Amino acid sequence: MGQTIVEKIISCHSGKKVYQNDLVVAEVDAAMASDTTAPLAIQAFKSMGGKRVWDPKRCILIIDHAAPAPNERIANLHLMMREFAREQKCIFFEAGIGICHQLMIEKNIVRPGQIITGADSHSTCYGAVGALGTGVGSTDLAAVFLTGKIWLKVPQTIKIEIQGPIPVGIQSKDLMLNVLRETGIAGATYQSMELCGSAISHLSLAGRTTMANMMIEAGAKTGFVHPDNLDLPYTFTPVLPDPDAVYQREITLDASAMQPMVSKPHSPDNVVPVMELEGRKVDYAFIGTCVNGRLEDLHVAARILKGTRVHPDTRLVIGPASRQVFLDGVNDGTVEILTSAGATFIPPGCGPCVGTHSGVPGNNEVVISAGNRNFKGRMGNPNARIYLASPATVAASAREGRIANPLKYFQS
Repeated sequence: MGQTIVEKIISCHSGKKVYQNDLVVAEVDAAMASDTTAPLAIQAFKSMGGKRVWDPKRCILIIDHAAPAPNERIANLHLMMREFAREQKCIFFEAGIGICHQLMIEKNIVRPGQIITGADSHSTCYGAVGALGTGVGSTDLAAVFLTGKIWLKVPQTIKIEIQGPIPVGIQSKDLMLNVLRETGIAGATYQSMELCGSAISHLSLAGRTTMANMMIEAGAKTGFVHPDNLDLPYTFTPVLPDPDAVYQREITLDASAMQPMVSKPHSPDNVVPVMELEGRKVDYAFIGTCVNGRLEDLHVAARILKGTRVHPDTRLVIGPASRQVFLDGVNDGTVEILTSAGATFIPPGCGPCVGTHSGVPGNNEVVISAGNRNFKGRMGNPNARIYLASPATVAASAREGRIANPLKYFQS
């Protein structure tokens, strides 16, 4: 019987051929924690009697969720991480270098065919390069730090085929919001997702990362973007499913019929075409996070805002996914275009997305965000209303001061 991608990767890491629903203990290639989860993981590691991590070159600590520290309590949690990383000789990324998932891919820590555990739910990101990325709790991560192993139930797999040409102005975020509209937020719970098809094969690594990132919003344990035409800065052997692999469900979508989509409050799967919401006043627009803070996202925003200004009743905040993204944007003029248009750049990090600092909305404010979640209270205020959209839709809305269809800005 053929195997899916997740079955093949877990088989390689558990020393035996496995299939869906098997229980296994698997070797882990790397383990990562951010400042939201690392302090708890460090405490759990010590309570387990841990003296040395299993492999310091495969244990990664990253300060990104509240970076730089907004208060004394968080500053001391950061201090705990720095001291532990120094003591254990772990890989450590200081505040301002970038968002954890961006750095794991950007720094080539994650490779195809690996198993990566991250104490952050959006670790599904790593499926963009063909790695099994999965989010775990702080205690589970502490056990991985100690042993280099994790126990797993092999997930069933949903195959999602997106065929046809992608219309001009439609972004990977729009594709993924269409997927979420189909699956719902629980449609892939503890399952793996495989995204494939001619539309997927034309996506950049950044676009694939956007789609892999939001698989968790369907409840997925992990997921993969098929490696057709995947361009990486190193030689790799792609992991592909067997032709006779068994899937729990198969979904086919037509990219050529897609349009800009928006998730309405208060759930990522509450998805409608942007035309149903056009004209709704926007107080706050945000571009950034681990889902849409890469250079190509900033390029799209700059295309829409070049030579104009953000609407006077709307503010636009941009958080690059990493320092390298910001520097690349400085060097090619993108940052100047967006700053001249009235955008405010903040240090690379997760602050506005999770609501720790650097951009919490006020009561009753309408936010249009290129982030990945809009649950009530996300971004730090349960009295705000958050809409999710692509960077193009966010930039168009910032320019017009209302939710806007970006397609007009892509007409030749």
